[in-house]
Amino acid sequence: MPTPEFTLRELAIAVDATVDGNAAITIRRVGTLDNAGPDAITFLTDPRQRSKLATTRAAAVIVAPDLASATALPKLVHRNPYLTYARVVTLLNPLPVTAPGIAASASIDPSAHVDATASVGPFVVIGARAVVGPRAVIGAGVSIAADVELGADVHLHPHVVIYQRCIVGDRTVLFAGAVIGADGFGMADDNGRWVKIPQVGRVAIGSDCEIGANTTIDRGALDDTVIEEGVKIDNQVQVGHNCRIGAHSAIAGCVGIAGSTTIGKHCRVGGAAMIAGHLSIVEGTTISAGTLVASNIDVAGAYTGTYPTLPHREWRYVAIEVRRLRQLVARVSALEQQRVRTEDPGEPS
Repeated sequence: MPTPEFTLRELAIAVDATVDGNAAITIRRVGTLDNAGPDAITFLTDPRQRSKLATTRAAAVIVAPDLASATALPKLVHRNPYLTYARVVTLLNPLPVTAPGIAASASIDPSAHVDATASVGPFVVIGARAVVGPRAVIGAGVSIAADVELGADVHLHPHVVIYQRCIVGDRTVLFAGAVIGADGFGMADDNGRWVKIPQVGRVAIGSDCEIGANTTIDRGALDDTVIEEGVKIDNQVQVGHNCRIGAHSAIAGCVGIAGSTTIGKHCRVGGAAMIAGHLSIVEGTTISAGTLVASNIDVAGAYTGTYPTLPHREWRYVAIEVRRLRQLVARVSALEQQRVRTEDPGEPS
């Protein structure tokens, strides 16, 4: 595939930005401020990096309006330079076109329906009554169980596993090794022995989602586990059974979400956060990396529950003092009661 190239004017029209400077220069790639070459456009999103504008070798730069005067380079000006960068890099790096067809080594049940425009890679297994929609791309070694439904333009990267009856919406992408619809962790205690509870729900993933590599989303126990439209989930995330993640939320890598938790729309969850089960998190909430959420969040905002990094000796001191907080609270309470008795001697003890 030939490398795409655009003039700065063409890029500005495509991404709805304003050109400042020579609009006729040719752009072939995107690079960092440090490493961009003379045919590249770079971007500045952090004002603290503005000094690098003086040394970058890029042909042009993407900036916000308040930083447009910081360089004489030709530029694209937009109030959201990071979004503009995302759109520009997409134009300059289009996805490869996959030809429709079914690899000879694929195993497809006769009752399954695979659209004629879909692409099915080698050693793919597609179960009974499964439906693969138009222009879907199924990578090598993918396993699709019975009664699965895949929408139009779905892209499953190699070795994705989708268990029976799960649904994946249009234009959703699942990266390598993702597992959708394995049994949720449902067990009943029988005098010290665990009895498995059959998990009979599904996973229903909406349109325009991304599910990261080696992420696992468990099927519901009775009702479905639901990932609403536009949700972006990073690599190695665990979503427990019967969870519901609201539309356009974003979840970073290594997050663990226990079962029956509801996360509202437009939430952001930082890496390695842990969310206990049977909780509700209101729409528009941000949870910082490494935070443990152990109770409902009813008011939108940013929530953080981690210590900043300290030298080990200092961390040990802080940890010891935290363990003494209950004693300190009891002492303060006793002192307050003593002060009240002193100021009001008539109050019975």
